[in-house]
Order: sequence, then C-alpha cells, then structure tokens
Amino acid sequence: MKLTRIKALGLAAALPLAAIAAPVAAHDHGAKKTVSTATYAPITEAEVIAAQQAWGNALVAIATEYDNKGHAAAKKLAGEIIDSAYGYNLGPVLFKPTLANGEGEQTFRTSRDGAVSYFVGGDPKFAQDSGFALKGWRSFEIDNAGILITGNSATSMGHVTVIDAKGNRTTVDKTWGYVRGPDGKLRIVVHHSSLPYSAG
Repeated sequence: MKLTRIKALGLAAALPLAAIAAPVAAHDHGAKKTVSTATYAPITEAEVIAAQQAWGNALVAIATEYDNKGHAAAKKLAGEIIDSAYGYNLGPVLFKPTLANGEGEQTFRTSRDGAVSYFVGGDPKFAQDSGFALKGWRSFEIDNAGILITGNSATSMGHVTVIDAKGNRTTVDKTWGYVRGPDGKLRIVVHHSSLPYSAG
C-alpha cells in the first residue's frame, strides 16, 4: 500500500528549501568547535514529505542550472543544496548513491566532497562520477512505501522516478533518514539508492 505520492511536473523555477536547513556554522572557541543541538520536537510526516519535495526540486534545479549556465554554476548550486539538505555539518552522512562502485568512499559517500562529486562530477578523487544531477532532469515523482517516525528522527522508503527533458523515466529504490538539525530543520543523514531488482 502506498502511503504518499509526491509528483512534480515541469521545471522547478525556485527551490522551496524551507523544509530543510540552511547551513549551520560551528562555533570556534579556541581549538574546540561546538555545534548547537536542536530543541527536541518530534518530526512530522508533513515535514518529511516537504523535505522530499525540496530534494526533487533541487535535483531539477541543478540539472537546469547546468543546461543554462554550465558546470561551474551547477557545482556551486549543488554545494549550496548539499549544505542545506544533508547533515555533513553534523558528522558523516550514510550516502550510498545509485551509480557508485568501488572501495570505501567510491560506494559510500560519507564526505561532503563525495556527495558533490556524485551529483555534478569533476572531482579527480571520484573519477567514475559523470554527475547524476547533470542528466537533463525536468520533473520527478516520489512514491513512499512508508514513513517511520521515531521522535526527532524519521526514515522513508519507496520509489523515486526522475524524468528528463525527453520524457525518459528512471526509477530507483530509495531510503532517506532524517534528523532535526541544530536550527530545527530536517537534514538527511541516510540516503541509500539502488536500481530495482531484476531477475535477468
């Protein structure tokens, strides 16, 4: 049974990233850095759905930025989006992209640099990356199999379909894990994506 379906058609002209956090700077007190913690507030299903919508809109925005302004502009935007959506400011993020293969950081992108490279490529440390976000995406659909909420964290699992300018559709199995960041907004700390099982 499908719990929710999120559908976006056409070009996302703006990034409604209010559902996820703005970058949070660590406070430098001499040699020791500290990060504030969020006031406890249980995550809601509506917040998870809004964060998923923002992620899809951001992917489309990076693709169109690349098409209109080139790689440097797309990489800058991707970095800003990763800083606002993912929890790399809190520690390692458990990010396993769909099309990543190899030892260690090639498959599991626990660092910010690895995440930026997966989305836009161009980093010699991740030479296999061609830039998943640069594939001409124009819309997306998200079908949640379920959303599990446990206080200040939440997990969703389901299908994400991205559609390019020619109408070609690519569907992946995706799990996202969220925590509430120091500013009270959701941040992705788990992102596992894989191609659907095929017996062939």
